[in-house]
Amino acid sequence: MLKNSADVSKATVDRLPLYFRTLRQVQSEGIEIISSEDLGRRIGVTPEQIRKDLASFGEFGKKGVGYFVRELIRNISEILGLHRNWNVAIIGVGHLGWALANYRSFSSIGFTVAALFDADPAKIDQYVNGLVVSAIDDLEKIVKERDIHIGVITVPAHEAQDVANRLVAAGVRGIWNFAPVVLKVPEDIWLVSEDLSVGLSSISYYLSRNTK
Repeated sequence: MLKNSADVSKATVDRLPLYFRTLRQVQSEGIEIISSEDLGRRIGVTPEQIRKDLASFGEFGKKGVGYFVRELIRNISEILGLHRNWNVAIIGVGHLGWALANYRSFSSIGFTVAALFDADPAKIDQYVNGLVVSAIDDLEKIVKERDIHIGVITVPAHEAQDVANRLVAAGVRGIWNFAPVVLKVPEDIWLVSEDLSVGLSSISYYLSRNTK
């Protein structure tokens, strides 16, 4: 039985998708039961940390036996809300937006790309992975019509805040931002930002100090 855990740390929540992804891989290998030790080795997390994280949400597995993979996948899916269907809109169908629109694994974990938007007249009415690209002028109307929950921003930095404002006004509850800019959104909007240059710069930092 799952606990109602309102005070779980962000670090714990951030590890749950790693557990979920790894367990799905384990399941594809035909493994039905896995210990916290084996799961930890695959992820690079201590078995103690895994047990502590999962204990935040309920009692899973059997002592001396391990975790039943199918059952744990189902429970973590429910914890993460992946048993629901979340409609997603991608704003900006450049190289990154196009790649995300064609990413097949979204649908397997409960996310449906339901709308695509762009400001370039040459892209409007074109099809990407079976979905027509709509004019960004129609964003508010389509977001409401298609019950969009999450907006993915892949526009240039100088356009991102305006897009975020429009998504919020249209009723979107979460934003996944790939534009290299800090967005300001209301406190009740869940914002996750991914700056690809930050990751590469971090790698550059460590490589430059280990290069002879």
